[in-house]
Amino acid sequence: MPRILLSGARRQGCLPANRLRRTACHQGQVGGYHRRRVPTPLSILQGRGTPLDPPNRFEPLDLEPDGDTLEHDRAEGGLTPPRPATRYLHDRSRSIVVHNDSPDVGFEFSVNPYRGCEHGCIYCYARPGHEYLGWSAGLDFESRIMVKLDAPRLLARELAKPGWQPTPIAFAGVTDVYQPVERRLGITRQCLKVCRDFRNPLSVITKSALIQRDIDLLAEMARRQLCIAFLSVTTLDNDLSARMEPRASAPRARLEAVRALASAGIPTGVMVAPVVPGLTDHEIPRILRAAADAGASFAGYIVLRLPYAVKALFSDWLARHFPDRREKVLNRVRELRRGKLNDPEFRTRMRGQGPWAEQFKVMFDLSRRRAGLDRPPPQLSTEHFRQIDPIQPMLWDS
Repeated sequence: MPRILLSGARRQGCLPANRLRRTACHQGQVGGYHRRRVPTPLSILQGRGTPLDPPNRFEPLDLEPDGDTLEHDRAEGGLTPPRPATRYLHDRSRSIVVHNDSPDVGFEFSVNPYRGCEHGCIYCYARPGHEYLGWSAGLDFESRIMVKLDAPRLLARELAKPGWQPTPIAFAGVTDVYQPVERRLGITRQCLKVCRDFRNPLSVITKSALIQRDIDLLAEMARRQLCIAFLSVTTLDNDLSARMEPRASAPRARLEAVRALASAGIPTGVMVAPVVPGLTDHEIPRILRAAADAGASFAGYIVLRLPYAVKALFSDWLARHFPDRREKVLNRVRELRRGKLNDPEFRTRMRGQGPWAEQFKVMFDLSRRRAGLDRPPPQLSTEHFRQIDPIQPMLWDS
């Protein structure tokens, strides 16, 4: 890969958080020429999952600041490392409902109002998706967020099509629909209103206690068997959670969200996801017991996946935070993934293979049964679906 040295550190500018505009952002306009190979000092990365911005696997150029020039500029007081503020850009996608044919994910259609996620979970399997935008799977994924302002309108248009067959839609997939910016923009809430008005069933999975804001809508839908909710809980250790998923809600807050949702009559479960072998696997029984005490009714789990650039990011994170466990964790992952750090095979990629995978399954099944969470999630109903004019009511804008 060719390298070009730049005099000084420059990065492509995007819109700051307080100036969200409808700005086109296409591959080619924000290409790999802004890549920064030099890690930003950890002291200015509070609340970020990684300080790294690795090269994009699709870009032919990799730019690296000229080290001599940077040192000279710092000595002259003319260059200070930039604080990586979150930038939001308008995503002009012309559709919002995505069809999934994977046998592993448990849903056929999904909605993602955002691309990228400010939660910054270091293990997130969705990170490589940002490389298709010309950005990196590292810091860019958690600091450059594509916002689908038109998502409610696009969703209403899809559900109003004569050929739409009422089917549960998952609010999840490659982002967290309740990441921090949702508090201000409310795009997920508007999409929920669309599903409520069409009476199309849905499921939601999140790591954010912000889901409690929408209990009114979810409870209304639950009375017609139109929704279920999952809170993803990786660990009950606050310190570990703060390092591993820095801008997601704390474990206690997620469990309180489970309690609030269940108390409102919303079928609520917990996902122990991901199980990080050698780091969080021993917590499975405690997480399930805590979830049951909070009112959860069902549970599932997923074992850590490390696709593409996530392998290097997670390995670097372990070296920074848990150097004494790094090799143990990575070797355990290899034992689950046929000697590799990632195995994308359908039907095994979510659980792994081999003795450790079997041990996790036995531990989970036993703990789930003891906690009383071994019932399946309730079936969602499509019998209440109705097609309405996607333009006239606009109830989701209120």
